[in-house]
Amino acid sequence: MARRIAAMLLRYFYLHRRSLPRIMEIFFWPLMNLFVWGFLTLYMRQVARPGVVSFLLGSMIYWEVLYRAQQSVSLSITEEFWVRNIINLFIAPLRSSEIVISACAVGIVKSVVTTVFLLVLARSFYGFDMLRMGWTFPAFYGALLLFGWSVGLMTMGLIFRYGRASEALIWGIPFLLQPLSAVFYPVSVLPPSLRALSSIFPSTYVFEGMRQALQTGTVNLSSLTWAWLLCLPWLVAGGIYFGSTISYVRKAGRLSRQILE
Repeated sequence: MARRIAAMLLRYFYLHRRSLPRIMEIFFWPLMNLFVWGFLTLYMRQVARPGVVSFLLGSMIYWEVLYRAQQSVSLSITEEFWVRNIINLFIAPLRSSEIVISACAVGIVKSVVTTVFLLVLARSFYGFDMLRMGWTFPAFYGALLLFGWSVGLMTMGLIFRYGRASEALIWGIPFLLQPLSAVFYPVSVLPPSLRALSSIFPSTYVFEGMRQALQTGTVNLSSLTWAWLLCLPWLVAGGIYFGSTISYVRKAGRLSRQILE
């Protein structure tokens, strides 16, 4: 199993090594987001409380973690559809779990590289040091990775089930979650009905806990605990749905038909 996963990781390395769009995904687009939110933060510091406005940069960095984690699972497999290699991948001596694990491992590397890149630039350009959160920074970071993977698995399950016409979900679902997760504002501003809905997402507790940690320097153990507890059922549900969908399309012979769509 380990050797097969290592082979998949090597394959992803070769794909990224000479691919400008993949390099841009790791560095360029996160950098543009940082510049937009960074300059907005500099402006708003002049007209609002500086401490509150700094949350925008922290939220943007954490959002990149969730977004890249989801994309690492969704896009890595969707690209196999685009190059018509998906059948070769599934007839190879690889389990579905090994394909997912290798995609998640690549996602960790890309996410860490992007996050370190953004942390250095945020501190250099805007004087924002997110690491002052201490040990809660990697704790919340890990919860976002798990939740991103679970969303990615569910997204891929939907694409396998309903065909390539639903590929827009890869980009649509994360931005559907963004307002419900209270990324750039506290949960208290949401209407009561949406506030109740937001409570089922681990990301909501991560962003709430981040704001408290940056503002007060204290750890909200309740937010951290709920974030991790909710990650588990989401990850299990994502894995079960993805696995059952793969089994269904194999038995129904829909995999080859989807390539021709």
